Amino acid sequence: MSARRKARKRAVDVLFEAEQRRLDPLEVLTRRIAAAQPPIGEYAVTLVEGVVAHREGIDEALSTYAQGWTLDRMPSVDRTILRVATWELVHNDDVPDDVVISEAVGLAEELSTDESPRFVNGLLGRLRDLKATLEV
Repeated sequence: MSARRKARKRAVDVLFEAEQRRLDPLEVLTRRIAAAQPPIGEYAVTLVEGVVAHREGIDEALSTYAQGWTLDRMPSVDRTILRVATWELVHNDDVPDDVVISEAVGLAEELSTDESPRFVNGLLGRLRDLKATLEV
C-alpha cells in the first residue's frame, strides 16, 4: 500500500471516528498522533485539516450534486470518503483527479457497501467535471 493511500485511509479513520463519537476531528487527530498507533503521516494531517477547514463548502457541494441523496442519508463512511476526496480534488493539484477518484473508490470497496464504489465514483466524477466552478 502506498504512503498516500495509507494517509487517505488514516484521514478517513480520524474523520469517521470524530463524526461517530461527536468529537472535534482535530482533537481526535492530535490524540492519534500522540498514540502513534497506527502512525499518522504528514499527508493524513493535511487531509484532515483540509476537510475541517473547508467542511461547509465540501458538504454543500456534496449535497448539491448527490442526486437523490442527502448527506444524512449517505452511509457515514461514504460521506467521510467523499469529504476527503472532494478536498483533494479541489485543493491538491499535486494529485491527478483520476487518481483521487480511483483511491476513493478503492476505499469505498474496502470499507463500505457493495453499492458505494459506484456512488462514490459517480459523484466524484461529477465534481471533477465541475471543479472549476466549485467554491469549496
